[in-house]
Amino acid sequence: MHVCCTNRLCVLGSQLSRFCLAVVALQQTLVTVGVLPVQGRMRKGRGDITQKGYEKKKAKLLASYISHLPNVDLSLPDVQLSPGHSVDPSPSPEAPGPSTSSASRHHRTHRSGGARDDRYRSDIHTEAVQAALAKHKEEKMALPMPTKRRSAFVQSPIDTCTPPDTSSASEDEGSLRRKAALSAVLAQSLQSPDYWINRSVQSSSTSSSASSTLSHGEPKTQPQSQPQPSPAASLLADVLAHTRIENSVPPDVTSSTPQERGSRVDLPPAVRGMSRGQSRSSMLDTADGVPVNSRVSTKIQQLLNTLKRPKRPPLSEFFVDDSEEIVEVPQPDPNTPKPEGRQIIPVKGEPLGVVSNWPPALQAALARWGATQAKSPALTALDITGKPLYTLTYGKLWSRSLKLAYTLLNKLGTKTEPVLQPGDRVALVYPNSDPGMFWVAFYGCLLAEVIPVPIEVPLSRQDAGSQQIGFLLGSCGVSLALTSEVCLKGLPKTPNGEIIQFKGWPRMKWVVTDTKYLTKPSKDWQPHIPTANTDTAYIEYKASKEGTVMGVAVSKISMLTHCQALSQACNYCEGETLVNVLDCKKDMGLWHGVLTSVMNRIHTITVPYAVMKACPMSWVQRVHIHKARVALVKCRDLHWAMMAHKEQRDINLSSIRMLIVADGANPWSVSSCDAFLNVFQSHGLKPEVICPCATSPEALTVAIRRPGARGAPLPARAILSMGGLSHGVIRVNTEDKNSALTVQDVGHIMPGALMCIVKPDGPPQLCKTDEIGEIVINSRAGGTMYYGLPGVTKNTFEVIPVNQAGAPIGEIPFSRTGLLGFVGPGSLVFVVGKIEGLLMVSGRRHNADDLVATALAVEPVKTVYRGRIAVFSVTVFYDERIVIVAEQRPDASEEDSFQWMSRVLQAIDSIHQVGLYCLALVPANTLPKTPLGGIHICETKQNFLEGNLHPCNILMCPHTCVTNMPKPRQKQPVDVGPASMLVGNLVAGKRIAQAIGRELGVVEDQDLIRKHQFLSEALQWRAQTDPDHVLYVLLNAKGVPVCTATCAQLHKRAEKITATLMERGGLNTGDNVVLLYPPGIDLIAAFYGCLYAGVIPVTVRPPHPQNLAATLPTVRMIIDVSKAACILTTQPLMRILRSREAAASVNVKTWPTIIDTDDLPRKRPPQIYKPPTAEMLAYLDFSVSTTGMLTGVKMSHAAVSTLCRSIKLQCELYSSRQIAICLDPYCGLGFVLWCLSSVYSGHQSILIPPLELESSLPLWLSTLSQYKIRDTFCSYSVMELCTKGLGTQTEMLKARGLNLSCVRSCVVIAEERPRLALTQSFSKLFKDLGLSPRAVSTAFGSRVNLAICLQGTAGPDPSTSYVDMKSLRHDRVRLVERGAPQSLPLMESGTILPGVRVIIVNPETRGPLGDSHLGEIWVNSPHSASGYYTIYGEESLQADHFNTRLSFGEPHTLWARTGYLGFIKRTELTDASGDRHDALFVVGSLDETLELRGLRYHPIDIETSVSRAHRSIAESAVFTWTNLLVVVAELSGSEQEALDLVPLVTNVVLEEHHLIVGVVVIVDPGVIPINSRGEKQRMHLRDSFLADQLDPIYVAYNM
Repeated sequence: MHVCCTNRLCVLGSQLSRFCLAVVALQQTLVTVGVLPVQGRMRKGRGDITQKGYEKKKAKLLASYISHLPNVDLSLPDVQLSPGHSVDPSPSPEAPGPSTSSASRHHRTHRSGGARDDRYRSDIHTEAVQAALAKHKEEKMALPMPTKRRSAFVQSPIDTCTPPDTSSASEDEGSLRRKAALSAVLAQSLQSPDYWINRSVQSSSTSSSASSTLSHGEPKTQPQSQPQPSPAASLLADVLAHTRIENSVPPDVTSSTPQERGSRVDLPPAVRGMSRGQSRSSMLDTADGVPVNSRVSTKIQQLLNTLKRPKRPPLSEFFVDDSEEIVEVPQPDPNTPKPEGRQIIPVKGEPLGVVSNWPPALQAALARWGATQAKSPALTALDITGKPLYTLTYGKLWSRSLKLAYTLLNKLGTKTEPVLQPGDRVALVYPNSDPGMFWVAFYGCLLAEVIPVPIEVPLSRQDAGSQQIGFLLGSCGVSLALTSEVCLKGLPKTPNGEIIQFKGWPRMKWVVTDTKYLTKPSKDWQPHIPTANTDTAYIEYKASKEGTVMGVAVSKISMLTHCQALSQACNYCEGETLVNVLDCKKDMGLWHGVLTSVMNRIHTITVPYAVMKACPMSWVQRVHIHKARVALVKCRDLHWAMMAHKEQRDINLSSIRMLIVADGANPWSVSSCDAFLNVFQSHGLKPEVICPCATSPEALTVAIRRPGARGAPLPARAILSMGGLSHGVIRVNTEDKNSALTVQDVGHIMPGALMCIVKPDGPPQLCKTDEIGEIVINSRAGGTMYYGLPGVTKNTFEVIPVNQAGAPIGEIPFSRTGLLGFVGPGSLVFVVGKIEGLLMVSGRRHNADDLVATALAVEPVKTVYRGRIAVFSVTVFYDERIVIVAEQRPDASEEDSFQWMSRVLQAIDSIHQVGLYCLALVPANTLPKTPLGGIHICETKQNFLEGNLHPCNILMCPHTCVTNMPKPRQKQPVDVGPASMLVGNLVAGKRIAQAIGRELGVVEDQDLIRKHQFLSEALQWRAQTDPDHVLYVLLNAKGVPVCTATCAQLHKRAEKITATLMERGGLNTGDNVVLLYPPGIDLIAAFYGCLYAGVIPVTVRPPHPQNLAATLPTVRMIIDVSKAACILTTQPLMRILRSREAAASVNVKTWPTIIDTDDLPRKRPPQIYKPPTAEMLAYLDFSVSTTGMLTGVKMSHAAVSTLCRSIKLQCELYSSRQIAICLDPYCGLGFVLWCLSSVYSGHQSILIPPLELESSLPLWLSTLSQYKIRDTFCSYSVMELCTKGLGTQTEMLKARGLNLSCVRSCVVIAEERPRLALTQSFSKLFKDLGLSPRAVSTAFGSRVNLAICLQGTAGPDPSTSYVDMKSLRHDRVRLVERGAPQSLPLMESGTILPGVRVIIVNPETRGPLGDSHLGEIWVNSPHSASGYYTIYGEESLQADHFNTRLSFGEPHTLWARTGYLGFIKRTELTDASGDRHDALFVVGSLDETLELRGLRYHPIDIETSVSRAHRSIAESAVFTWTNLLVVVAELSGSEQEALDLVPLVTNVVLEEHHLIVGVVVIVDPGVIPINSRGEKQRMHLRDSFLADQLDPIYVAYNM
């Protein structure tokens, strides 16, 4: 199955048996063998020709996941660390080298299985890994495999894209945001044909809901258990899945409010489609009756099972201060091994010999050989097939170098202004395959006394690391580059033929150095060759761990001394032949193959990397043909030659006296050397000639093994305990062979050098003899500085080691080598790793190379492409976390990859005792490469952190490896203590947090009292006194008024409806009547018709004609719950209610009487009803809360008139005013403004149905401009639509004459915390159109009181406060400065309405709280609702929410509980009456909060962090399920980014909220349901997720 990243992969086959991840490292492990769900139905793929073949394949796939396990004892042996101080010099008998037969068996499997990265090949280690895994083998645990999907994007694209509308039907038309997002995605996708092509390819695939039915299949070997999966099996699976969950459905932490609040709603069942008897948490059915036992909850159950297992490290208990969550790294375990040896004594190398005829400088040696040995060969280069291409003699090398030196100094620029001066730096850009040109350029620069800086050939503008090379060129001040003609032609060019400007590079001048362009020096010109001094000779580049590239300057004396030391250590003789496979631009390839070879007149044969790729045996053949004495190779070359040696019979390597292994310092080189020797010993290779060495860019050669005498015993190996190494101490590994590391020595240090071992971090303190530290060297033959970077130089090249007491041990400076190691017996140097590969996790050191070796030993052949694995650490939540990224073979199946990932987790856990944070597989060949084809680790890490890695498989394990979480908060018992003593207006020494709106005032005029007593009378009064005054104007999408209503028209229409109701309805006074209308004037007329008839109107949003299945049941539910006697509606809606489509989702035969009010006869009712008291019900307001609860509240006539009066005073509304409303008119303040306010205050309302904005985005803003509106009301959905859709078009709108300077107040009607980011971006975007920054504000209402705050014309501007997010989790408010870490900006919710009193109360003790304390907002106001409309008559709930008293303080006042948390803060501003202004800040709904780890989280805060995590996250929503945090993120980018989001989302939530995400779900834009107020319906989302109706792109279960 070809895994393609852009296609959504539908998971084929089985849920992989995943093993226990959190294993207590070396203790007995718990076993739970679960039912193994098989995920996805296997479909016959395109490759399965016959049904029979398909069945066979299926049986085979399933077979390996059936557990036939007896009770297995899984205790792991305890490891005892030997107290040995020194390394055992004798080779361990338990770890012999692999036998020839096993080695050759290895070769065969490897050739067939694709090459693996041979640096890390170790048969011993492979056996160890397999043994470690075998210990886990028995404990197969069903771990959830991530879910992918393929798109079936072939039918009409819009249909497949639009998700079924899961938002509650009563709130449906608020899908504005979803549609806008969708159209944006479609618009974008239509531009790129690939988008559609990629999707059509998968036409045969089903959607994920089909592939996701659980089926538990077992093969026929166990007939008694279950039959093979059959169509009926999925039914059985459902039953099984339910038994896994059992009845113990975990308590639902999402409703983590105090219990009496949680049960506040009388109708939870209705929304969820439950019968009354069932409790909310035990019933898992969703609205459409899908039992929530599909694969999702089973997977979550498996995830929970794995999390219940013990974590590895026993954590120390954290002390938690009440106000701070303390995060600390666990204290070190007292049993960790500590170094016990004496302090190390610096080790001296042999003295540097004095030779009489040593040249005074390297150039002098070249001059000598050029003159005296002109015919002697210096360099032979090979062509791509491995045949000699040309040979450069010493005479040619000298004459060409001379020509180049002359040209550089005299022929560039003019005589008076030469381009180059001695001492200038020059870049050398030559490919590996052209060593001759490079040699000439290098020596030409030395002769001209300019400083060569060899770099790699840049291949493209965006080359991995090209920016860093630019940094190097900049810091070295390079502006000239030498290159060859061929290379110059190959460089990327601009359209007009110039070489492009590489990213981050300074401006460069390019000079071609081919011989034909060089000038012969004039007779009198001679190069100046001074005696070697401390001036810089050349600069060699080096990449640091962070990826910065720095230049190490090597002085002329260092270069000469280094050549001398190498000649002495390697015993080079004049005229020898050397075969060099390494890069001749840097490191060993340069030191031996270019410099020391010329010093000793050696003939060098260079084998470029390209030749090695084509013919891996080429270097061995060259040694054989030229009888070479020295070969310079890396482990990979040994490995490649070994693999290919079958083709060559007659090879003789007996001429070699020294086989120098350049990366012999890598601990994993041992096995390559052994295996190579094994194969080639029969071809004359002598065991003692293998010479590993250790090098570093700063200190050059550190140590090299000298060739041994014939027949002398080979040097000893150290077999070390990895556990000891992780604590930085040397312990011989005696017990557990699995976690052993075998290390070979790299010989003695260089002649003339002095070496110490110092601690790698902190001051350079000398280590003890049994301690691992960094090797530091003092030598004349090392680098002198990082060129142009004095600060970094000091820390590396001028280190003075100190003793235990901290006193310096001498005057002489040492250079850090970046190598970690120790000195063994006989002063032999052992290296166990490099500083740059060091991962410090929880105070323990791990080596990246060791982890790569372990990962590779886990059956890589099936999964990993060419052994390409990168290991690095990222800092998340105060510690380093290990990430492994590997390239996946193109033919690897989803199961193989997942199996491999889970086994790598176990292997690393067993052998290294460290948890992995993230394992990612990317498509083959997609990781950034270094010039020689390795993986560019820094760039890979950068891509991972920026979300540009594009993995095709990912596994996060934060639960196992994040062990430094603060301890969960223990809730204190709640009592009213003495601190709550009330003194006058103070509580606990602070002013009581309460705020009061201004007085409502008294109405004197009798006439007005009549008008204001009942709205129905107000309308009659207006129809008599001002019949032609236009109250309402309804606009269509074009902005044209389609319907207007004057006072008289509205009154007459209401009368017609009243007459019809009385005639046809058969209604009694007080009956409920449902009004089912689109937003418009018909709705208003019907409302007043009901009031005139004495019946109670209930406004309901009409069902969505395209989505009846989701929206009609809610309509039906409200009709049933309100016991409506009759439905008033329009003809089109009446037809829908009775249609066949409607019958599919509800019973259409049992509707109450339906009356259409479109063409009514002109009749007047006999009389108009007048309620006997104002306390009678006026209407019912039904709404679905964001938690999915349907609640109806009762509004009395008195409440309606006071509410209207309050709004009139606050907004200064009177008959000459015009306001524009772009809101849904079905509930809350939206309904009040649309239907009631104008009739009361007499102002004209311009009505804009929000749905019209979908077809004409600028409609609302252009209306404001055209009518010069001063006050407008909208919802967040409308504001978001304008911000996203029109934000880029302000110039165009301005050109059309749109002007918003008339707008004085634009109020967002909401029942949530103000969305500061949205209102601010709206203000900023439309500032250019004249919108005042002070105009935008928010309102706040709740179910118990529809309007508590509303920014009016008086009052000060809304203020913003910054609070500490950590304190908020502890239910406290801590005010901080703007920009403080973890600060959260909150905006005041508007001025408190006249007649309203607000107080902040502790929801548990019900006592008042002080200023700036977080508590529940309680409200006392004449316009509060009079109770819930309930069918069960739960008076207790009524009393609790509507008529509550404080536990102390002011016991007589009755309060209504809003269910929202907030605080009141007294500001410096003054209000209309001149007093200081008390601002109300709403933090969030109590019902919505998530209680996790004893803390209270507001979903919006986590969602804000998630949305910031990556540019492609359009929207996100969070909810909890069984204490797991689930994050759903909408992906707006391309699908290959889907898996990039998983680690970024996990990181950001961990960093900012101290929470571990359990499940990350990536979905299409518009899947998160939004209600008409623009609020996320998180519970609907949760139900859809659990019922598996989201069709996610990817679901990741974090371990």
